[in-house]
Amino acid sequence: MTSPAIPPIREPEILEAVATGHPAALSDLGRLVRIPGMAWPAFDQTQLERSAEAVAALATGTGVFDDVRVLRAGIPGTEELGQPAVLATRAARNGRPTILLYAHHDVQPPGDDALWETPPFEPTVRDGRLYGRGAADDKAGIMAHIASIRAVGEVLGDDLDLGIALFIEGEEEYGSRSFAQFLSDNKDALRADAIVVADSGNWDSVTPGLTVSLRGNARFTLRVRTLAHASHSGMFGGAVPDAMMTTVKLLSTLWNDDGSVAVEGMTHRDAATPEYTEATLRDEAGLLPATSPIGDGTILSRIWNKPAVTVIGIDATSVAAASNTLLPEVTVVISARVAPGQTGQEAYDALERHLREHAPFGAELTFSDVDLGDGFLVDTSGWAVSLTRDAMRDAYGVAPVDLGVGGSIPFIADLVREFPEAQILVTGVEDPHSRAHSPNESLHLDTFRRAVATEALLLARMNGVRQTL
Repeated sequence: MTSPAIPPIREPEILEAVATGHPAALSDLGRLVRIPGMAWPAFDQTQLERSAEAVAALATGTGVFDDVRVLRAGIPGTEELGQPAVLATRAARNGRPTILLYAHHDVQPPGDDALWETPPFEPTVRDGRLYGRGAADDKAGIMAHIASIRAVGEVLGDDLDLGIALFIEGEEEYGSRSFAQFLSDNKDALRADAIVVADSGNWDSVTPGLTVSLRGNARFTLRVRTLAHASHSGMFGGAVPDAMMTTVKLLSTLWNDDGSVAVEGMTHRDAATPEYTEATLRDEAGLLPATSPIGDGTILSRIWNKPAVTVIGIDATSVAAASNTLLPEVTVVISARVAPGQTGQEAYDALERHLREHAPFGAELTFSDVDLGDGFLVDTSGWAVSLTRDAMRDAYGVAPVDLGVGGSIPFIADLVREFPEAQILVTGVEDPHSRAHSPNESLHLDTFRRAVATEALLLARMNGVRQTL
């Protein structure tokens, strides 16, 4: 059990330290953004090592931690090691709790450089935003941790009794393949009363959000095969089902006419959502003027509480290489988002069953590369949740909004399994215009400043919490 927090101490000084440290935090963030650390094997893996070492140096530089290491964990079922992660720890003193701060230093590939207004790995400030790959997702999360620790450590000094574990992962964008093993290998060092996962977003650039629900995910590769070999489309077209036509017909069965998911067995969650207009959706998502939204129910219920199915990749003859040929096979990658409350396995089973039952013309289907993750619902009754909401309100000047998120953070299920007693707080520095994973990703600078102030207040207030038996 935990007693209520004692009155916070020296908060004006801590907020002043956040303000004076803001330029240094932005400078350090820019240096991190310049490192193109991507966990996919196709990219230079030495950059991830550079990135991990840079984060470790930042953690050491706070002067707060007793131990800072760059570590790797094995990938279950293989002989491979995962990507380098940073683990920094300091022990709690005088009966104070411990907080675990999580973020990740790897980033998504930039995609087509021509779509970026400025080079993706050259951090650029314009219109109150910092542009660059990873500027928001999730190197700003790293710097929110570092900058808040700096401020609290600077002001409280020897009065800082709070235990802190900092875990900066190196392969979140690549599926966190060694995450569960890392938790198991370092369970004692990572054990905490509260866990802050700084990898989400806010309601808007001036209103903080505490993420209380996340959708799960089910991603897999599907090969559709109808012919033993390619054939002349003029000679056999009209009598032989080519793989492309078959795939198109099959995929179309996944959705109703309004675009909602038509897969029996994929569930939805009934929960109220805040007001959110179609105009806001159009602005934040970049919906073209003549294109209508899809689905039914409130807009946020479609994004937060219902499933979605998207075809995110396809292997077929390119336009440039097209010929009058019936394709023998087509391969697609399907990514489904799963409503909170349903497991990724249950959703995948429903999808596979649906596709097999609806395969046209007896097409041969092959499923592979299945990747599953469960959703998450936060218990909002804990003392750490209350402290976080209060810190957000005081740092932003407005009350936070409880958010659902349409995206997925599957490793949270691993945290829940390893640390069932910990309160998990999903926060972030992004706003709806951050464009994470897209060209011209950016960070709203005022949001970042307020996020640092929020976490600094949270750390200071947790430092006033005494654990009781």
